[in-house]
Amino acid sequence: MAKQDNETIVDVEKVYSNTEKFYENNKKTINGVGTAILAIVALYFAYVNFYQKPRELEASEMMWKAEYYFEVDSLNLAINGDGNYVGFDYIASEYSGTKSGNLANYYIGISNYRLGNYTDAIAFLKDANLNDELVSSVALGTIGDAYVELEQFQTGIEYFTKAVNNSDNEFTAPIYLKKKAILLENLGEYDKALETYKSIKSKYPNSAEGQDMDKYIARTEVLAVK
Repeated sequence: MAKQDNETIVDVEKVYSNTEKFYENNKKTINGVGTAILAIVALYFAYVNFYQKPRELEASEMMWKAEYYFEVDSLNLAINGDGNYVGFDYIASEYSGTKSGNLANYYIGISNYRLGNYTDAIAFLKDANLNDELVSSVALGTIGDAYVELEQFQTGIEYFTKAVNNSDNEFTAPIYLKKKAILLENLGEYDKALETYKSIKSKYPNSAEGQDMDKYIARTEVLAVK
């Protein structure tokens, strides 16, 4: 046993010795890499604290007036500003990459959808990099709505499905499942529509959509057997 322990000690010493030799032979390269990593970390720290955070603060402070116009349905003012206060378009452009910049893209997308500018709505909503699950689900669902308005029905179905998969919750999921099911029914895909209606009733029975599913299920069951 003692012999094995000695051999182990010798092996460890050998490895340590080889490591020392490797370091000595490659000291300049290793130290250079270490210095480069430290420099990158320092630059990232400076970028976040001295550039990105102030931009985040500036952008968030600019949002309030545009959000007010959005809430009162003055959508052109919300997008373009009123001459005294900037709109979402300025914030999205000048503060891209910030949370407020991404949220501005979302607001512009929703506004364009309400204004009937469906292609623009899709473009802006796709550009909105949103962290909040509910908001990002509404963005995906609205892209689906816009594709439906453009009569690209299969793509609309795909985005309703994405909205549900993005956040499987009681609020948005049954809404977009119902939109998907109605669209499937209108396209004559009754079996798929029926399956979707039934999933709303079973998974979200307490939602407004879930409590209203019986008539949709009954109607589609008749259509599915014809």
